Amino acid sequence: MIAETVCSAVSAAGLGIAAITAYRKRFLAATRLAAYSLVPVGLVMTGVVGWLADTAFSMKAWVGFGVLGVAWLLFVTTRAVERRTGGTRKERKAAKAAQREGVAPGASAPSLGQGARPAAQPVQPKAAAPREDFSDIEAILKKHGI
Repeated sequence: MIAETVCSAVSAAGLGIAAITAYRKRFLAATRLAAYSLVPVGLVMTGVVGWLADTAFSMKAWVGFGVLGVAWLLFVTTRAVERRTGGTRKERKAAKAAQREGVAPGASAPSLGQGARPAAQPVQPKAAAPREDFSDIEAILKKHGI
């Protein structure tokens, strides 16, 4: 009841200001003020104000807002912990499976065991390195007359 009275008073005051503005030959501004002034009365007539008043003074509604706040807090906390521990649940599962198989999570091929190491290649001196074949480069140079 009080909310409806307050909204009606605000609308009446706004319409009065709009009338004064129109008297000063500022019709565009007066029309805009009248539009804003009619919004509170429209909200009262549709029942939105009554619903908001019932919700604002309802203990059940405030407990519901509290539960939503706790849910949001838990969600944010779990996201922060997940980022800190390294990835999503799917990524952690893949890492555990790879650890059991003996493969690094990002490896492209399985790791080699100690017994399967390739034999060391003998180091060749630089002077004995084979000469490179520049025949294709020579052909290009000859073609261009160089």
